[in-house]
Amino acid sequence: MAYLDAQVAVVGAGPVGLMLACEVALHGVSVVVLERLPAIEWRPKAEGITGRAIDIMDRRGLMIGVTEAPAAPLTSEQQDRIAEGERRPDSLLPKAFPGARHFATMFLLRPESPDLLVPQQLLEEDLARRAADLGVEVRRGHTVTGVVQDDDRVCLDVEGPDGPYRMEAEWLAGCDGGRSVVRKLSGIAFPGTDGVTAGYRAFAEIDDPEFHLPGWFRKDGGLLVYEEGPPRFITLEFDGPPANRDAPITLEEFQESLRRLSGTKVTVTEVKKITRFTDNARQAETYRSGRVLLVGDAAHVHSHWSGPGLRLGLGDALNLGWKLAAVARGWCHEDLLDTYHSERHPIGEQTLEIQRASIALMRPGPYVDALRRLLTELLLRDEANRQLTSLVDDLHISYDMGDLSLTGPLVGRYSPDLRLRCADGPVRLAELQRTGRALLLDLGAGPEPRALAEPWADRIDVVTAECAEAPADALLIRPDGFVAWSTPGDPASLRGALTRWFGHPDRRLRDE
Repeated sequence: MAYLDAQVAVVGAGPVGLMLACEVALHGVSVVVLERLPAIEWRPKAEGITGRAIDIMDRRGLMIGVTEAPAAPLTSEQQDRIAEGERRPDSLLPKAFPGARHFATMFLLRPESPDLLVPQQLLEEDLARRAADLGVEVRRGHTVTGVVQDDDRVCLDVEGPDGPYRMEAEWLAGCDGGRSVVRKLSGIAFPGTDGVTAGYRAFAEIDDPEFHLPGWFRKDGGLLVYEEGPPRFITLEFDGPPANRDAPITLEEFQESLRRLSGTKVTVTEVKKITRFTDNARQAETYRSGRVLLVGDAAHVHSHWSGPGLRLGLGDALNLGWKLAAVARGWCHEDLLDTYHSERHPIGEQTLEIQRASIALMRPGPYVDALRRLLTELLLRDEANRQLTSLVDDLHISYDMGDLSLTGPLVGRYSPDLRLRCADGPVRLAELQRTGRALLLDLGAGPEPRALAEPWADRIDVVTAECAEAPADALLIRPDGFVAWSTPGDPASLRGALTRWFGHPDRRLRDE
């Protein structure tokens, strides 16, 4: 094979692209990241990491030291105020309750997993440092203009700061957002629904800080969010998508939206940061086309309420990264990459449905008011609240691990963060996965599972530990945290799971 610039090319240096690059590089695969912007963009984006994404950060040792203390449980008075806020026709709960989450601005009452409240840009900086430590080359100011693939490689035409050039890689991952150039150049269809809303998220100064009560308010035309210190605003109007999302955002158009929703003549004196958004919901027909794969917003777009985009994209990256590395290393046949689509496409599809439901529930009018009152009553019940929280936070996800692996209740599900005691002392399961490798955890099964896994020692860590609340005697955990096998499965089923996910230990497909 002729010279390649990298085994894997990643287009897009946002958090999803950088996360994927790090996941692949953890396994000794060369990665080049191409990013059209010259530097990290500091306009308003995601403001926190939620749900399963927090677990993902933990299992890779990212964002250490920035987590906040768990919020205290909500008091009965606070719960009553939440319910009362939904019964008032003109207002929603102000964001005054630590740890509260919401669905369609109806607040969930389970603050057990506090959000990681950090701007997306800080996560990007942390991931950029990790990528540099792993030897990933990030080329900023480089725009992809052409993509052509054959049986062996992908060729990219790139416009760089010093002029155009061509680079080649074995695999290409498009992590370049909802308007993905990689997706378009690869001819992958992107069907879905157009937006019905137009919104702004802004940090701005106004002439009268008392123009409106702070909080979240449903209005006749949509939604108004006003938070003090520093002033932060969200406006959402149900009058169709923006006529031109690429047009510069003027102070006047944001001011008019704020005036329409507040019913005041408030004047915006300065806009510090602002972004425009809508709720179009689209999904790529396939996440893999030959040697091209789509990840994050390049594969799916939807409304931003409850912060699904970053969480979903990081989940994509964690699912794909180790599989792409295994194929690039020659450990596994490229058919393994088809499981990226089969596992993640249904999750993306479900997220689009949840977000469409969220938008529908935020529409103004008496019919939706009645539906929201009914749903609020349901959400005051613990079981219903748990179920919706699980859906919103991606805690419900499970994968089909194949007939050979279906041997225990945890198989296919995300592994709990078990508290373990190893020979070197206490450790959490999450800390054992910082390497990005698979893990065979022996919690009392004896030597047989360890002996079976020995031929895969170059790609699987085998750990013997004690656990007071062990869910099984042995667990095989994929690098993305999902359980691929557990006791009481027999040795044949463990061998089958090892081969299915990590290839035959004696084969190097590259040499065949």
